Amino acid sequence: MIFDLHGFGNQLAEGTLMTLRLSLAAVTGGLLLGLLGAAAKTSRLRLLRGLGTLYTTVVRGVPETLWVLMIYFGTVSGMNALGALFGHPDLALSPFAAGTSALALCFGAYATEVFRGALLAIPKGHREAGQALGLSSARIFWRIVLPQVWRVALPGLGNLYLVMLKDTALVSLISLDEIMRKAGIASNATKEPFTFYMTAAAIYLCLTALAMAVMHLVEKRVNRGFVRNEL
Repeated sequence: MIFDLHGFGNQLAEGTLMTLRLSLAAVTGGLLLGLLGAAAKTSRLRLLRGLGTLYTTVVRGVPETLWVLMIYFGTVSGMNALGALFGHPDLALSPFAAGTSALALCFGAYATEVFRGALLAIPKGHREAGQALGLSSARIFWRIVLPQVWRVALPGLGNLYLVMLKDTALVSLISLDEIMRKAGIASNATKEPFTFYMTAAAIYLCLTALAMAVMHLVEKRVNRGFVRNEL
């Protein structure tokens, strides 16, 4: 069966590109937040551990949809007041910036736990070896610990990215022209919702398959030189 897209094919392609941009921008920010959160939760300082726990508890306890809406609409007054100081009273956070911030915030909260588990999986002897060589704490982290953390955390991070890729559909609520919004516009215009929502589903499936293939290649690369124990 061939779907007739009634000239909306280019619109769906633009929505696909927007979804990819949004997911890649969000995962970049989320990885940074996840590393910071994991460092805080594994810190010796009680204050940092408390802040890390607060971050993951609050963010994971609120649905992603609410974070998207709260960040987009909740910043309106603040941004308008800030803009008024510089002569731009209509200053506001763009849907792309708000969506990226919300998704990165949520991704970072879950990535924190993945990174924390990876950090705890690194044997203490590796750090002690670095200290014996006279390396500073920063160099031990960047040269010894972090490369191993990426290898251990990569499967979990890959799964989180696949979930977040589909969560980009939530940003259609704030009028960002990603796949679901484009599909909704086409559906309303043609009165053929099944055609366009099935097409959107096929696009998401293709993006997921592509992401899984890329992650498989990356995992093979980072695991070179390591022997996996087989039971």
